[in-house]
Amino acid sequence: MNQGMFLTALLSYFVIIDPIGVSLVFAALTDGKEDSYCRKMAFRSVLLSSIIILCFGFFGATLLAKLGIAIESFRIAGGLLLFYTAFNMITKSEVFSSEGSSKGPEDISVFPLSFPLIAGPGCLTLTVLLHADAGQRVENVIALVLAVLLVVGLTFFCFLSAHKISHFMGETGNNIVKRLLGVLLASLSIQFIADGIMGFLG
Repeated sequence: MNQGMFLTALLSYFVIIDPIGVSLVFAALTDGKEDSYCRKMAFRSVLLSSIIILCFGFFGATLLAKLGIAIESFRIAGGLLLFYTAFNMITKSEVFSSEGSSKGPEDISVFPLSFPLIAGPGCLTLTVLLHADAGQRVENVIALVLAVLLVVGLTFFCFLSAHKISHFMGETGNNIVKRLLGVLLASLSIQFIADGIMGFLG
């Protein structure tokens, strides 16, 4: 295994996925939900994210080239979806409406947890670049796969402990943090969109 590439990939994925920051968003999105639901969403989201990242690493560049889709399109699309989530976090007292709760808890594992929060456009872009650098060498590919699994696994454990931190902060503090995170997410979404537009212009 290429240790240099492993450390580079590990640090890069840790920074761009941000397990601690995403876990706070997870706590806000699952506020008031049962523990079984939270564990289910945490496990499903990290599993789906791992599959998305790994598949995109092996086949993403080829697929995008075949479809004629630029990676900047992922940035813009992810930014728009992320802004929708942030808007709900800022303006609504509950992330899920009463209609949704009457039909049962909503499945948030795909959107917004897997995409665009964990396996977002930035992460997918990084994945394509890292695999391009790795080439076809087996030791490089193994290093990238291990880095992905470690960071996503850390994200899962952060998800499981997110509500303990949220409970410690109390309802008032949690509401304040939820809206602050919404503002930060909105800013991040705008940055994704801006990066995508600049990529097209550049």
